Amino acid sequence: MENQGSVAGAMKILKENGKKQTKRREIIIDYLARSNRYVSPKEIHLNLTKEYPGLSQDTIYRNLREFAEFGILEETELNGEMNFRFNCIHPSSKHHHHHFICTNCGATKPLDLCPMTFYQEQLPNCIIEDHRFEIFGKCEKCVSLK
Repeated sequence: MENQGSVAGAMKILKENGKKQTKRREIIIDYLARSNRYVSPKEIHLNLTKEYPGLSQDTIYRNLREFAEFGILEETELNGEMNFRFNCIHPSSKHHHHHFICTNCGATKPLDLCPMTFYQEQLPNCIIEDHRFEIFGKCEKCVSLK
């Protein structure tokens, strides 16, 4: 299964960064890998505490921040709240892409075109160290619900 490989890869990254491989970390990562979209910490807590009632919001928030720091997750602000999704690119990969993000359901679509060439030309003698480009709107599924 693809999710198991992704989860195993994420757990390996945690271990490489000196973090313990706990069941709680594994279930959070697995939920995000299966979701394949941006989700809020509240949604994660709501869905995971059904099966794991002892899982606290603090544990979820703390782990989400660490996962994002290690490149396991991508994060964005959506409707005034931080949302997270399983990183679709391994942190060591050079390829990157950007996303269209549905403001209703959190679904994402990759955008393979990167506008950074244009901006680099506008900033001669500057070094761009990182960037993120996101487009927000309603996906086809959410548009058809109206």
